[in-house]
Amino acid sequence: MSAKVYTLDEVAKHNTKDDCWLIIGGKVYNVTKFLEDHPGGDDVLLSSTAKDATDDFEDVGHSNTARAMMDEYLVGEIDATTIPTKVKYTPPKQPHYNQDKTPEFVIKILQFLVPLAILGLAVVVRIYTKSESA
Repeated sequence: MSAKVYTLDEVAKHNTKDDCWLIIGGKVYNVTKFLEDHPGGDDVLLSSTAKDATDDFEDVGHSNTARAMMDEYLVGEIDATTIPTKVKYTPPKQPHYNQDKTPEFVIKILQFLVPLAILGLAVVVRIYTKSESA
């Protein structure tokens, strides 16, 4: 006997506390009876409905015992052609972000003027102390 094959649209209709189905590893599971017993709470499972939850499941790192329990909730397989393919995110091209918000030309001017001001102050102090001693 072959397993029933469901489309994503069919599985997506089962997204409530009273009727919750998940897609994990190409298989469809009716986890409604497990919602109250799930260690992470029912919200974790409900947030994984209507999509391929394989990554969500694997990211948590479930134990072998948890994986063995899945067989009792299996209701069929998913028609993989009905699941949208993942698109790799490409960030938009943006100009370089200057974190300190100080324009570069201001920094270059300060790098020139600050040492010059210190030198000038030293000369003024030197002249002033010479005139005081005279």
